[in-house]
Formats: sequence, structure tokens, C-alpha cells
Amino acid sequence: MKHHDTNSTPETAAPQVAVIILNWNGEKLLSQFLPEVIASTNQQIARIIVADNGSTDGSRELLQRDFPQVECLYFDNNHGFAGGYNLALELTDYKYTVLLNSDVATSAGWIDTLYSFMEMHPDVGACQPKILSFCDNSKFEYAGAAGGFIDRNGYPYCRGRIFGTCENDNGQYDSPADIFWASGACLMIRSQLYRRVGGLDTAFFAHMEEIDLCWRILLEGYRIMAVPQATVFHLGGGSLPDSNPRKTYLNFRNNLLMLHKNLPDGTRGRKLFGRRLLDTIAWAKYVATFKFRFAAAIVKAHRDFAKMRKTYTVHPDINLLSIRKDTRINILTSYYLKGRKTFDSLKF
Repeated sequence: MKHHDTNSTPETAAPQVAVIILNWNGEKLLSQFLPEVIASTNQQIARIIVADNGSTDGSRELLQRDFPQVECLYFDNNHGFAGGYNLALELTDYKYTVLLNSDVATSAGWIDTLYSFMEMHPDVGACQPKILSFCDNSKFEYAGAAGGFIDRNGYPYCRGRIFGTCENDNGQYDSPADIFWASGACLMIRSQLYRRVGGLDTAFFAHMEEIDLCWRILLEGYRIMAVPQATVFHLGGGSLPDSNPRKTYLNFRNNLLMLHKNLPDGTRGRKLFGRRLLDTIAWAKYVATFKFRFAAAIVKAHRDFAKMRKTYTVHPDINLLSIRKDTRINILTSYYLKGRKTFDSLKF
């Protein structure tokens, strides 16, 4: 059954939105990006909160010295991306929460636009703005672009970004749209809903945890939307580079976990068998190109998935991959065989 938050408060009252920036040893990023977030965020609507994940650099001193107007939550340990945000939402009480990366620059009116949209659409559980590259604001940014999707095999792609191809922003995706997932770089969500579906899965550690969260939101009967009338600029690349086999490991393992968790009994085994075949092809490609560390990362991902899957015993009855048009596409064949490198060239 769908549940909607009903504790609406007039905009003239206390701020309804917590903009939570999770920080871990990000002193330089805070000094670079936080001033613009403060300047462009309507303080009547939103409260800016920095949740510090046990930093050991000068982050805390910087916050206390240069940003006394910002509320801070100081954790003793590094709880990771998922654990840090879960803890922050336990300690805050706002109608909406924005998960905002510390390397994101916001633009004037961004929070007003997202807040108004969520207030006007009670059936929307989460949304994201248009995300452009901070280094080249004519291009969409990899982590979210103008809204995220997954294909029939569970591979993520975006309006404005398919695999490594990021499109130029020419206004082609300026209309609000239903999406499958909103980017963790800037994700606005109903706080009660976040808690009700269990928040971010700490077992993922990094990568795809926001897609897993959004999948659970959709299963609750809510919509997820891209709201490109609001724009932010993401630096990106701050976690693990593509050249690191650890990133390959996390992407492969977490994709398997996400499918295992969120698919029903009747289709889960068949879908995971298909992914095993596709991952074997990826493994063979790495071996053929002498990238043995990446091939080993895929093997380890499957081994660890086999152990971790046993902890997930509750599965939904609905197969979202079969009932949504945007999940029926095979993004691999569209991109590599048919040469469709842009979102608007895809055939749903």
C-alpha cells in the first residue's frame, strides 16, 4: 500500500528541507563548494547541514571557523556513504532531505524548484535536478545527467549519458520526466519514505546504492522524477577512478546484489543467470587485453555476491523490469551494435 507524508507545513514556517552534505576529509572541497551552496540556497526553505564522517583533516576546524551558520553533525568514525547518510537522517527531522555531494555547486533557485515540485506532486517519492559537469558545464555529468534508468539486464544509463558517452546539454532533456533512479550526487527524498524503505544499504559500501534505494521507492508505489528546471554542477570522480579494479569489483558485485534483492522469485534466477553469461564475456575481454586485475575483480565480485546474497531473504512480488518500458531495452546492443550513443536515439 502506498503511504504519503501528510505533515505539510507552510513555507513561511521552519525550513522543511535538510540539505545534508556528507564529508570525509574533504576540507578542500568544502572550502571550494560550500560558499556557493550557502549563497544559492533559500534559507527559509532549507537548512544546510554538514555530516562529518570522522574526518582527520582540517574539515572540522574549517567548518567552525568559516561556516558558523552551517549546522554540523560530527561522527566519531567513518560510516561510509550509506551509513553516514542513514545516521544523519536518524539525527534530523525534516519533511524532505537532499543528499548532496560535497563536490557539487548549486545554482540560484535550485532548492525552491525542487521543493515546489515535491509539494505539488505527492505521488513523487524522490527527484533530482539536471546535473551538468562542473569542469565543462556544456556537458551532462556522468553521475546522473538528466535522470537515471536501468535496462533489462540491470545496466544503468541516463538521459544525457550512456556508458562513457556524455552528451552536450542543448536543452533536449529540459522537460520533467519519470526516471528509474535519481543520482546520489543530488537526490531529494521524502524523509519518512527514506526511513520506511530502510535507507541506503550499507552492505554496498559504494556504487549503485542510490539505484537500489530508488528501486525500493518505486516498489512502494511512488514515482521518481527528473526536474531539469533546477540545475547543479558536479565535479565528480572523487571516489574511485575507472583505472582502479576496486571500482570494477564494486560495480559488478553491487549490480548483482541489486538484482537479487529487488526481483521476485519467478524471474530472479533467470535474470542472474543471464548476467553471469554477460559478466563472463566481460571477464574474457579483460583477459584478452591482459587486464588481469580487472578480470580477477569480476571473479571476486561473483564469489562475494554468492556469500552476501544469503542475507537477503525477502523479495518483492513485482518485477519492475517487465512492466516499465524504459527497462525493456538492451543497452548493450543499442550502444555497441546499433551505435545509439544518445538517450533520445534509443527505441523503447
